[in-house]
Amino acid sequence: MAFESDHDTILATDETSDLISSEKVDGTAVYSRDGDKLGSIHHFMVGKRDGRVRFAVLNFGGLFEGDRYHPLPWNALTYNTELDGYEIGLSKEQLKDSPSFERGSEPAYDARYGREIDDYYSRF
Repeated sequence: MAFESDHDTILATDETSDLISSEKVDGTAVYSRDGDKLGSIHHFMVGKRDGRVRFAVLNFGGLFEGDRYHPLPWNALTYNTELDGYEIGLSKEQLKDSPSFERGSEPAYDARYGREIDDYYSRF
């Protein structure tokens, strides 16, 4: 779907100065401030009533760690054009200690869990 301006110019629909399509974000790498790749965005959790992205769920894992999913507060991520990915102000070790879950053990994402996530990331 494309939008037309008053000048019949087709505008990009996957990214503007203020918006980005979730299709462009899913799979995007996430790095620590030191440049270590932490994982990639697996999906978003979006508020049903206000439409705001609350959490970007990071797929973190590997051969020895197993797949773990870490909900990151959306506002904790900063896009870095040089890395072509997002940065977060914590290390791989700090991420390992953050609230997380395994596939099939998804949390309820209730108010308590939201506070747990926010409290954890407010320390950094």
